[in-house]
Amino acid sequence: EVQLVESGGGLVQPGGSLRLSCAASGFTLSNYAMSWVRQAPGKGLEWVSGINSGGSMPSYADSVKGRFTISRDNAKNTLYLQMNSLKPDDTAVYYCAKYQGIWYGDYDYWGQGTQVTVSS
Repeated sequence: EVQLVESGGGLVQPGGSLRLSCAASGFTLSNYAMSWVRQAPGKGLEWVSGINSGGSMPSYADSVKGRFTISRDNAKNTLYLQMNSLKPDDTAVYYCAKYQGIWYGDYDYWGQGTQVTVSS
């Protein structure tokens, strides 16, 4: 059974940092591209960042470029999102999502999400 379990969310002040983790099980992480997607209160889903199966080609939304870093440890079957210089607009539920193949495309599994709140 495929499972994606996010952790690391919480309350942080503007300018602060958090690192999200997504523990994957039931499949071999190294065979798939992965993504982080967020949903702010009252808004739709926003793609934040993605990374190919080998980890060599990360990609970011303009809204987070230069502040967030996606990475993966295939040996630990874990995906990460390092978030620096956080802003109130980054407040959202963050989900990790698995693509169907080695590159970006359709998702087939999602985690349950972790709440990130940026507030003073």
